[in-house]
Amino acid sequence: MKYVVFLGDGMADEPLEELKGGTPLEAARHPNMDRIASDGVMGMAVTIPQDMPAGSDVANLSAIGVDPAGCYTGRSPLEAVSLGVKLGPDDVTYRCNLVTLSDEAALEDKTMLDYSAGEISSGEAAQLIAVMQEKFGSNKVEFYPGVSYRHCLVLRNAKTGGTKTPPHDITNRPVRGHLPEGENAPLLLEMMRYSLEAFRDHPVNAARRAAGKNPALCVWFWGEGTRPGLEPFETLYGVRGGMISAVDLLHGIGLSMGLRSIPVEGATGNFHTNFKGKGEAAIQALSTDCDFVYIHVEAPDECGHQAQLKEKIWSIEQIDEQIVGPVLRWLDGCGEEWAVMVMPDHPTPIAVRTHTRTPIPFAILRSSDAKGAPVRYCEKSARETGRFLPHAYELMSYLTGKKQF
Repeated sequence: MKYVVFLGDGMADEPLEELKGGTPLEAARHPNMDRIASDGVMGMAVTIPQDMPAGSDVANLSAIGVDPAGCYTGRSPLEAVSLGVKLGPDDVTYRCNLVTLSDEAALEDKTMLDYSAGEISSGEAAQLIAVMQEKFGSNKVEFYPGVSYRHCLVLRNAKTGGTKTPPHDITNRPVRGHLPEGENAPLLLEMMRYSLEAFRDHPVNAARRAAGKNPALCVWFWGEGTRPGLEPFETLYGVRGGMISAVDLLHGIGLSMGLRSIPVEGATGNFHTNFKGKGEAAIQALSTDCDFVYIHVEAPDECGHQAQLKEKIWSIEQIDEQIVGPVLRWLDGCGEEWAVMVMPDHPTPIAVRTHTRTPIPFAILRSSDAKGAPVRYCEKSARETGRFLPHAYELMSYLTGKKQF
């Protein structure tokens, strides 16, 4: 039996005037997702519990079949796992973004212009993270470079308890009132102020300005957490599998659950990603050592954060054409029974440019299901089914046959 999850990060949205009251999912052409919805089972599910942060960490834990309320220890430790960082029980981690701030003199007076520093390349970013490691690195403080603007800070033998704001939540808004507070705040603020001076005239930023790109002017810390303790996916659901994603967070979740990280050349985490390569990698894994593959695509989420409507619609179409379609065709001819699920982890509405905790549309299709009446895979159609799951982590039990609708 083969199992596949097609996860379009932030794919869900809200009705938009530009689309005559429709959503990007309604506007996009996605016949393969529609097949899953038409012939299978569709509904709505809550991926983010009311008292938890509306992040991809919580939402993807739900999507992969884990109750986040019982195991969540923060976002950054999952990313740290992906980077190969060994964490002790008393270590504290932070996500470290490279961001573009406005040019006011005082940190408190600046505005968050770009949470991704123009989607800075990993090579450029590594040079700037090395500056921070050289200044602050010790047996207590460690910086680790990641992918593009996403990096990690580890404080050894530290405490949690601070308040930190995701930078994508305050795009084009003043940073005052959103700077680190509480535990570890003095050190984090010192690092941020140092980065403003050290990065300003760095050769990386000089080159980016010359090329018309946003410079990376400051580090920004959020996602505080401690070492995760997730059960193996095989223990929970009885199958071995792999994780396909361009972002450290998802690989960290996968590795923490014993899933194999499946690399894809050209996977970027934005709409320029290698969609086709992700589909091909999934087929290769399913035909060799994996009975389960979780295919995560970040592109729709990034488009939502950047308010890129056309690009979000296009990204959904590419997921359908380059990933869902080829994988479904392979499954149809593989000679085994199979089950697939398509879903976003959370909405990232164009209008608000950040995550919301609104329920998401899901659809599950099994190879044994009979052909159904044509229906569109979208928020509206999913709501009209009347099928609603208050705990999305139960979806994995339905996908793997442990539960029946």
